[in-house]
Amino acid sequence: MKSIDVTKYIPFLNHISTKEKLIFIRNLSVMIKSGITLSQVLNTLSRQTENKAFKKILTDIAVNVDKGNQFSEELKKYPGVFDELSVNMVKAGELSGKLEENLNQIYIQIKKQHTLLTKVRNALIYPSVVLVAMAIIVVLMMIVVVPKITQIFEEANATLPMATIILIKSSRMLREHGLLMTIGLIIFLIAFIKFKKTKIGKKILHYFYIKAPILSGILKKIYLARFARTLSSLLRTDIQIIKSFDITAKVIGNYYYEKAILEIEKNLKKGQNIDQVISNYPKLFPPMVQEMVSAGEQSGALDKMLEDIANFYEEEVSNIMKALPTIIEPILIVILGIAVGGLAVAIIMPMYSLTQQF
Repeated sequence: MKSIDVTKYIPFLNHISTKEKLIFIRNLSVMIKSGITLSQVLNTLSRQTENKAFKKILTDIAVNVDKGNQFSEELKKYPGVFDELSVNMVKAGELSGKLEENLNQIYIQIKKQHTLLTKVRNALIYPSVVLVAMAIIVVLMMIVVVPKITQIFEEANATLPMATIILIKSSRMLREHGLLMTIGLIIFLIAFIKFKKTKIGKKILHYFYIKAPILSGILKKIYLARFARTLSSLLRTDIQIIKSFDITAKVIGNYYYEKAILEIEKNLKKGQNIDQVISNYPKLFPPMVQEMVSAGEQSGALDKMLEDIANFYEEEVSNIMKALPTIIEPILIVILGIAVGGLAVAIIMPMYSLTQQF
């Protein structure tokens, strides 16, 4: 039976943060180790959380677990909170009697991924704030300042250069059609968000992610780190290697990596080695990954090799994010200079012409 994401009916679901999930998983693991029954642990954790949506989810799970339902089956009802990776690792832990160990693996997996994404977001905050502030200043100048200055030119019947004409027309368009332009922008953003969730939207956008200059280099490292970290975590449980690739494909977050991983899964069923199949995708999996996977297969320590790959790429992304503000700052200064210089030239040129007339 297909699981229903009942969490969408719970208000403020989006407020269940990764931090709250990490605290829940860590406490769950510790309390299970102490010998407390699972339903008691869930009831205790539900009382401790201040998030009303999360409290309701944990309470519902506790009630059903107390009735004899499997914990993993209850988690599956909330895919908006517990992803397929977590559900399957919990299920494997239930079957093998290693639930505590698997919860620790889930904790490490989520924490590492959250740390990586946080570094990326933090690095992008500065340039985003600068660009937004610059856009707001330019719009305000076009609406408030430019009309007052251009009125002088119109009263003087001055001959205006092309730059000034473009500036005046742009200013007039913003003042007269600003509301329509804002509504149009909002509609475009909503349409874009919906489009990128479609299959064709994912194919186009994800292709851009792995092909765009500079951006692709960073994103590929993130995808490779996620691939290696997820697969390493799954291989340390009792989940079969074929199933591990299937789960990894679903959480990777890129259409082309997902397609490649599913292809690897199909070939594994035919008896091929992982490194043989990975070598068919040199643009997605670089030689270093192929060699380390091959070494891991031969030595029987694939999970350890994958963890090393994940650590390497996570450190690479971390170093790039640390250096990013330093790299972007001069680019922002140039963009800001061009914008300010363009406005200045468009305003000063006709003023200079006017002074020449007197």
